[in-house]
Amino acid sequence: MTDAFTLDLLRNYLLLGAALFVLGILGFLSRRNLIVIFLSAEMMLQGTALSLVAFGRYHGNWTGQVFTIVILTVAACEASIALALVVILYNRRMSLDVTLWQDIREEGVGSVPASDEAAGAEALEPALGPESYPSLTPAGIEPAHPVEPWLERRK
Repeated sequence: MTDAFTLDLLRNYLLLGAALFVLGILGFLSRRNLIVIFLSAEMMLQGTALSLVAFGRYHGNWTGQVFTIVILTVAACEASIALALVVILYNRRMSLDVTLWQDIREEGVGSVPASDEAAGAEALEPALGPESYPSLTPAGIEPAHPVEPWLERRK
């Protein structure tokens, strides 16, 4: 009786993990907003982690939990990369639409369908070049400091 109960419990967890994974795939493939795409990737990772923990619990070992810790580490790295991409895309294009990155694409790779090109043609603005980015002072050179009257020593 207990074995049938644990098998049913395993089946329920695997169905929930598969549902999370499928919802993540649907969101990843159907959305163009960068934040939603990365949230969908996180959902796929969490569905996989739930399945691994369920299998580990069913077999009575810690392998699923260890793999889940690895998945959480990968998810944290992915979140930091996602944040950097979101900030860069928004600073350059003032939008989080992934199709605005078509100018980065390699030569010979297919382009956006004609309906998307016509809709977004007037919204595209040229990106600022590297010459407009702030730059740091080279190492070893002391930058000029503004003189503040309250910082000067009285003589």
